[in-house]
Amino acid sequence: MVASPRPIRVQNVKLVRQLAEQGIIVITVGGGGIPVAMKDGYLQGVEAVIDKDLASALTAIQIEADEFYILTDVPKVYINFRKPNEKALDQITIKEANKYLKEGQFTEGSMAPKIRAAVLFVEATGHPCIITEAGKLGDKSCGTRIVK
Repeated sequence: MVASPRPIRVQNVKLVRQLAEQGIIVITVGGGGIPVAMKDGYLQGVEAVIDKDLASALTAIQIEADEFYILTDVPKVYINFRKPNEKALDQITIKEANKYLKEGQFTEGSMAPKIRAAVLFVEATGHPCIITEAGKLGDKSCGTRIVK
């Protein structure tokens, strides 16, 4: 087991912003990135795992993104997932998202980290986060929108 620290800064974010401003769709920090810490004035690798969803949210915040998309293998976020009373969520507020997290509606290692990242982005920017599958990106009504 290794630590999973909350990311506090993303390297090369200026380049990501430049590309996005040029209209290029940027996919970044997909694996969470390589965790480093400052030691004796130098960045050194550390034994840890960086959460890719939080690292992505932090990147989106730092580049001042208008929207933040989290891609997954389902078209929407669900409560009561794979149960008879399963319900797809079209739009939820950060308050509702936090309520569902506390209820245990989203599993760790699956949707819970994505919801936390969405909440982080929406709280910091006021802009929406959309969670969906990649094949739905061209559809303006795709996914679940997390809003303020």
